[in-house]
Amino acid sequence: MTVVIGLTGPIGCGKSTVAGWLAQLGATVIDADVEARAVLEPGQPALEAVLAAFGAGLRRADGTLDRAALGRLVFADAGALARLEAIVHPAVRPRILAAMEAARAAGEPAVVVEAIKLVEGGLATLCDEVWLVDCEPAVQRERILGRGADAADADRRIAAQAGLRERLRARAWRVIDTSASAAATRAAGEARRVSGAKMVRRPCLRPLRAGRQGAGEVEGVTVGAGVSRMGGSVAKAPPPAG
Repeated sequence: MTVVIGLTGPIGCGKSTVAGWLAQLGATVIDADVEARAVLEPGQPALEAVLAAFGAGLRRADGTLDRAALGRLVFADAGALARLEAIVHPAVRPRILAAMEAARAAGEPAVVVEAIKLVEGGLATLCDEVWLVDCEPAVQRERILGRGADAADADRRIAAQAGLRERLRARAWRVIDTSASAAATRAAGEARRVSGAKMVRRPCLRPLRAGRQGAGEVEGVTVGAGVSRMGGSVAKAPPPAG
């Protein structure tokens, strides 16, 4: 049985870091951002659709998309972002589904689908669990700035996701708080590994915060050989219906 974990959360909160930890434990990671970049490569129909919608000036001399310029445009205009997503998401979804099916066919113990728009894009319904990776807003902004964004760009990107935390919390089985350092978060979120164990679905977590020893014990998910109990720092109620 292949367990599918949907990993989501706001920009700058550490989704890729957590996905990397799960990959080290044996999971196959499907990154929606990577797939989105692939469908916007030269020669792809989605690239031509984006250029038709937002202007041929976004095509660089080498034929590639000026992603930075596109980002400045769409993160300042909710309507433009919605138009971009309407082009890109339908092109990305089949690639993600194909990768999931390939993992199942190969007998992989777990698949992690990493996507900001996991819920809005309808991918959450294909997952056995949805995990929200979150952090304090000040930490989030600092991390985005640390990636090279200027303050105005960071603020635009954060504003474009207004309300996302609240919407995702309503659908998440568990929440992983990455406000502390990566080392502290991993120590708090990863409990013992159980080699060869079957999946145990335990949606409730006893409270555990990164950096606080003895604060609680993770009631995690065990998902096959090598991939085991990755929990979060915030207790969650049972999963939502539907």
